[in-house]
Amino acid sequence: MNLQSNDFELFGLPVAFALDRSALDERWKSLQREVHPDRFATADASAQRQAMQWSVRINEAYQRLKDPLKRAAYLCELHGQAIEAESNTAMPASFLMQQMHWREALEEADSLAEVESLADEVAACRRSMLQEAEGMADRQRDFAGLARQVRALMFVERFSADVEARLDQQGQ
Repeated sequence: MNLQSNDFELFGLPVAFALDRSALDERWKSLQREVHPDRFATADASAQRQAMQWSVRINEAYQRLKDPLKRAAYLCELHGQAIEAESNTAMPASFLMQQMHWREALEEADSLAEVESLADEVAACRRSMLQEAEGMADRQRDFAGLARQVRALMFVERFSADVEARLDQQGQ
């Protein structure tokens, strides 16, 4: 293993959006067993420090690969496409209209059923967008398009968190 390997190499996976989650989870457990700092408790300070570095590196890579949005952003990075979420917020008008519609629907929702329905709609949109992201990454190899999709998904994720917060409020 090499600390400089990309996350996919570290886990022995192909560089792709689509991945076998159970294989990722199993490989993570295996890697953690190999380098867990407890295994090096009686080793010298250098070996303990290196085990800690490996453990942190493996956990960071796992967190990035298991989350589809983070994985898509990482693929963009690997292929030289910066996400630029802070500076590039341009979105298609239809997407912005949908966001405004969702915001209004959330503000106007009077019942738990209405908020749950909106949550379902947002979740379906997210799933569809992630399927499109997979196509852009793995079939079309369109990493500029994938970067745009990641930025849009970031909006959807934030709104989804707002809907979840509202569900929590109404569930109390």
